[in-house]
Amino acid sequence: MDLLHDSLLLSRLQFAITSIFHILWPLLTVGLSIFLIAVEAMWMKTGNKDYLIHAQFWSKLFLLNFGLGVVSGIPLEFEFGTNWTPFSRLSGEFFGNILGYDGAMALMLEAGFLGIMMFGWQRVPAKMHLFATSMVAFGSSLSAFWIMIANGWMHNPSGGHIEAGRYIVDSYKDALFNVNHFLGYAHMWLACLATSLFVVGGISAWYLLHNRHTALFQKSLILAMIGLLLVTPLQIVVGDIAGLQLFHTQPAKAAAIEAHWQTNSDSEGAEWNIIAWPDKASQTNTWALSIPHGLSLIVNHAMYGKVVGLKDFVPEDQPPAIPLIFYTFRVMIAIGFAMAGLVLISVIAWWRQRKLTNAWTFPAWLLKCWVATIPLGYIATECGWIVREVGRQPWIVYGLLRTEHAVSNLPSPVVATSLILFIAIYSLLLILFLLFARRIIMNGPNINPPLPYPNNPHAK
Repeated sequence: MDLLHDSLLLSRLQFAITSIFHILWPLLTVGLSIFLIAVEAMWMKTGNKDYLIHAQFWSKLFLLNFGLGVVSGIPLEFEFGTNWTPFSRLSGEFFGNILGYDGAMALMLEAGFLGIMMFGWQRVPAKMHLFATSMVAFGSSLSAFWIMIANGWMHNPSGGHIEAGRYIVDSYKDALFNVNHFLGYAHMWLACLATSLFVVGGISAWYLLHNRHTALFQKSLILAMIGLLLVTPLQIVVGDIAGLQLFHTQPAKAAAIEAHWQTNSDSEGAEWNIIAWPDKASQTNTWALSIPHGLSLIVNHAMYGKVVGLKDFVPEDQPPAIPLIFYTFRVMIAIGFAMAGLVLISVIAWWRQRKLTNAWTFPAWLLKCWVATIPLGYIATECGWIVREVGRQPWIVYGLLRTEHAVSNLPSPVVATSLILFIAIYSLLLILFLLFARRIIMNGPNINPPLPYPNNPHAK
């Protein structure tokens, strides 16, 4: 069917584009707010002015990022009512409430303390300012929690039943406290931290490459490395656990991720396809480079063991765009291990230099690697989100409501027009963000910030 006359496909494209764009901003909002708590707390503890400079410098990028996140996120909630009316009618009692919690609890908390965090340096005591920063960070993480709970419910609905075309919640406890929801949230929250720390590390490396404020940005690079030394291995572990859960909760998606077509018996080992080209039409891989028994080892932790294949599901219940799911998953994994490797190499290089001398420098090639990682966290997260959302298809609420039955009956020209407008507006917003972010980075930090008594815990 012609794209411009397919209202379902246009609505899916519109939601995909708006969500892919929007997700860029919560990544840095959540992670950078945690970093701001760390540098502000270190300033209060040590009295070292460098940490105050960092707190005020990175908060400018945070504010810019926060603004774009709010603006780009508003259309998503309206799209549920305009483009996906049957879905809203079915899920409103739970899904609508969760989005309401996000607005009433998380966004209001962020907004309430953001002004104090940004403009209260000369007006409130240091402890009050740190509290405000902590509340902004808590609100950011709480917002991500509610969004991931709502999205997780779409992947694994629990705690209720359908009655007269509506999802009736029998137990909010069962609906909310679903282990799969929390695994998804943990994976996303760690992705926010990792992405933000690589942004901090990459920008700090850029300053070091240009010999600007060297001592100052050595501190932020070290803080980023220490944080990532904890976050990256934890993210790999959580991601692995969440991935293995898919073989139980969404076996069709798991099989698509691995391009695994034929269910093997318990006495056989399933091959793990490193690279392949899945062909849904022929229900097989056109070609593949595989490791014997590899998938059974990953899933069952044994050389043998049953792994459900895609052929166990009729083609209509198999995810679409299987090559997209297969390769975006591998891009995400490759980026994750590459970033973890960079952190390990950098920590070893720093440790060796510190043993020889108090002064340390990284070679230019290593600093350039850090600069190159700035976009990688975003790319890995977008890939993971594509796997998560495309892999859930053809269901909008897994096992309860198919996507084709959830779309509003809108004229395709109307949806096409709004799609084009969204692309134009979001492109403009991205350009403006990059221009303003570049200005902040090029101008650099204020290295002589005022230290009034209310905000100087070491003043007499």
